[in-house]
Amino acid sequence: MSDLIKQAEQAKKMAYQLAILSTPAKNNALKAIAIALREDVAYLLNENKKDLESAEANGVAKPMLARLLIDEAAVEAMAIGVEQVATLPDPVGERVQSWVNEAGLRISEERVPLGVIGIIYESRPNVTVDAAALCLKTGNATILRGGKEAIHSNRALVKVIQKALQPLQLEFAVQLVQDTSRETAKELMKLNGFIDVLIPRGSAGLIQTVVKEATVPVIETGTGNCHIYIDQSADLMQAIEIVSNAKVQRPSACNAVETVLVHEEIAAEILPRLVGTLEDQGVEIRGDETVQAIKETVKEATVSDYETEFLDLILAIKVVPSTTAAIAHIAQYSTKHSEAILTNSYRDSQVFTKEVDAAVVYVNASTRFTDGFEFGFGAEIGISTQKLHARGPMGLPQLTSIKYVVNGEGQLRR
Repeated sequence: MSDLIKQAEQAKKMAYQLAILSTPAKNNALKAIAIALREDVAYLLNENKKDLESAEANGVAKPMLARLLIDEAAVEAMAIGVEQVATLPDPVGERVQSWVNEAGLRISEERVPLGVIGIIYESRPNVTVDAAALCLKTGNATILRGGKEAIHSNRALVKVIQKALQPLQLEFAVQLVQDTSRETAKELMKLNGFIDVLIPRGSAGLIQTVVKEATVPVIETGTGNCHIYIDQSADLMQAIEIVSNAKVQRPSACNAVETVLVHEEIAAEILPRLVGTLEDQGVEIRGDETVQAIKETVKEATVSDYETEFLDLILAIKVVPSTTAAIAHIAQYSTKHSEAILTNSYRDSQVFTKEVDAAVVYVNASTRFTDGFEFGFGAEIGISTQKLHARGPMGLPQLTSIKYVVNGEGQLRR
């Protein structure tokens, strides 16, 4: 029997226990985790240092290093995040709706845990803590499989979490796959009967591999090739501020903008200021002929650029003749994550929001708001770009399923 099967069996047993755990008990477990994170901060930083040194030695790009880094502020943020999850309403047992049918049966629809959730992810150690907290609050056992680049950090975090849960006899609620090989990842993807749902987080390559190869159900959290369209009626100064925020505030995030579309009627007025502002903030611009004519530092944008989630200080800019053309470009290249229109036209805003197919569509706001905390959900497990079970930021309710409870008084079907 493989180590992974043993972990899966432990998780399956634990899932039954977690499903009936009271809300106060789950909240106490979360508070214990937050305390343990703060107490073991030195240990966590030391283990993370090993990952950073290895990554730097292997020439890992700066955006990846930024995702990998854990410092004291990051650990404190993790602890606060866990505490916030403890304060959120528990969706388990919530009665979504109820009614009485013609036979007099009292039917209620109630939320229940999914069971055992497998999570495959890359780079970000904070995902380890977020996933553990969210799954625990919703009564789900979780098996985590992080990337090899963060193995020391993830092992340390799970060790701290399990230490906090051990006095409560819940240590197997959160487990880490120790082997980061592709073979073990593929084994995890096919653990039907043990894993109830698999959630991949990371690069497009990782997500598509899981979607194509997994035999267990998958919730696809998508990459973010996000667009902002600046309409001819937009407030130009506001547009520059929004684009700057969406690109620069955290370029490595999946909700950062990667392509800006500009209506041709305002291109001559806004492009010099937009390009100048972004370049002053270290952004490399790749544009079409109109954008290249603004400044010699602008590189030619290729089809590949329009397809790419840069996750870096790189931005593609294209001039379009209409809102219809902007929507067509988005339809061709979007990953259906987050799309925005900047406009003072009610008609154009309504056309855009109705016709653009994405998990989140914005009018006059930065795409950087696609986030569980910003939406008021608390921590999130990821941003789902598919349409079944969950879409958009996935908070606590999205980690539950439905059970129908039917109460009768001896009714028989005729």
